[in-house]
Amino acid sequence: MTTIPAPARLSPGEGCFTFTVATALAADPVLARAAAWLRASLLPATGLPLPEGPGGVEFRLAGGLGPEEYRLTVTQKSVLIEAASPAGAFYGAQTLRQLLHPAAFRRGRIAGRTWSVPAVSIADAPRYGWRGCLIDVARHFLPKNDLLRYIDLLAMHKLNVLHLHLTDDQGWRLQIRKYPKLTETGAWRRESPLGARRHRRFDGRPHGGFYSQDDIREIVAYAADRFITVVPEIDLPGHTQAAIASYPQLGNLATPPEVATEWGVSENVLNVADATIAFFLDVLEEVLELFPGPYVCVGGDEVPKTQWNDSLAAKERIRELGLRDAAELQTWFMRHFTDFLLARGRRPLGWDELLEGGLPPGVTVASWRGDRCTTMAARAGHDVVVSSFAETYLDFRQAEGEQEPVPIGSVTCLEAVYAFDPVPAALTEAERDRILGAQAALWTEHIDSPRLLDYMAFPRLAAFAEAVWSSERDLEDFLVRLAVHEKRLDALGVEYRPAAGPHPWQRRPDAPGHPRTRAEIDGELAAWTANLRF
Repeated sequence: MTTIPAPARLSPGEGCFTFTVATALAADPVLARAAAWLRASLLPATGLPLPEGPGGVEFRLAGGLGPEEYRLTVTQKSVLIEAASPAGAFYGAQTLRQLLHPAAFRRGRIAGRTWSVPAVSIADAPRYGWRGCLIDVARHFLPKNDLLRYIDLLAMHKLNVLHLHLTDDQGWRLQIRKYPKLTETGAWRRESPLGARRHRRFDGRPHGGFYSQDDIREIVAYAADRFITVVPEIDLPGHTQAAIASYPQLGNLATPPEVATEWGVSENVLNVADATIAFFLDVLEEVLELFPGPYVCVGGDEVPKTQWNDSLAAKERIRELGLRDAAELQTWFMRHFTDFLLARGRRPLGWDELLEGGLPPGVTVASWRGDRCTTMAARAGHDVVVSSFAETYLDFRQAEGEQEPVPIGSVTCLEAVYAFDPVPAALTEAERDRILGAQAALWTEHIDSPRLLDYMAFPRLAAFAEAVWSSERDLEDFLVRLAVHEKRLDALGVEYRPAAGPHPWQRRPDAPGHPRTRAEIDGELAAWTANLRF
């Protein structure tokens, strides 16, 4: 069988089940959403109406299964999907669709084809509960229709979390009714770098865009129908130059900056005034209205302390609160937002730098700086989502050579992503339970179009999906299945990276990158975490 991700247990049977215009679809009412999705997904290519009723495909409610677990049984006479929840039934439907010919993924009628699936018995459940993908829409805006397309691609690969990085120095992408300048000013920058920042090239083109609140409601509902939770990120107190450009009173300088036109970490961070805290509590109030999921990310990463160290107001805060330094000031500042979320029944998520000044209970850590931070967070009693930059940052180049578009970072090849394991070997069994799962990251400084996003995401995102779903992995078998899976991506119009290297039109000789070795990356990692203490 050629499904991706690979199921936990699979036993092939004899013969196949063939769909006809008379094939009906029956579903327990609890599982009706999954049945409706299957009918709507298969109709465009197959023309099969799958009317309601017995006589072919059945979704049956079954006890004793986990919340995302399913059983799929195909015989020559019937197809049965059993699940204890709508999510499990949906994943069973995704697997069934992959058992069909890849042409089933096309959106127009395919004439003259018989639609059959092989007889098989599958029992399947995910390895981790958090199987996510971060998409950075702040650096380069991803229009709504393209984002909805990506939600379908995540669901196809049984990923269940979309982490939306909505705000950064280079753009603010979420409409906030109380503070309209965040999008009137903050959603646009006058130009962008052309390639890596070291080359000092710029494209001279304004860039921008944002999601209205109605857009967000649509995106969240669309994702929920595909059992994907959208986690919004409002990055604080760094990565906030677009907000400061919109409302200069949020910053530390007399002269306000513009929305950032360079990549990298900006020195412009929020000030620590009560009014600034109140401003972002207002922002989070609106965020909670729009995103009903349990998690909200408040950032906390890469916060330069230069402006705080030079600020009389920040120094006075440190003195009056009895803090040691600006690192503890960041902890005090962020506590307002984590406490706010916890008081409203939400679960704050923050990047692992928050560990450096102490982190209150109830905060989930997004660990990006390797096993040391993951271990530190788990041993401190925090739930952890692992997003190790050396293995899961899909903006890193995929191979050696100048042919890769805007090559940055070290090589993160398909095989390395497939081998990724989020659980550090040193953790005890109890500490391992703190690892909720993992997410890949598509940071978009150098990904300036949906076509390039496809190239950087696939097929590595398929490898990541199997790494976090399947308990056992076999690279050779995966590569065989991937050859078929790429035909599904072809049918969907996904412009993935070919194994032999990029097509000529996928290259970017106009945008030079900054490739680095793995040794250089490991050196950065060691420097970042040298002062951490367990």
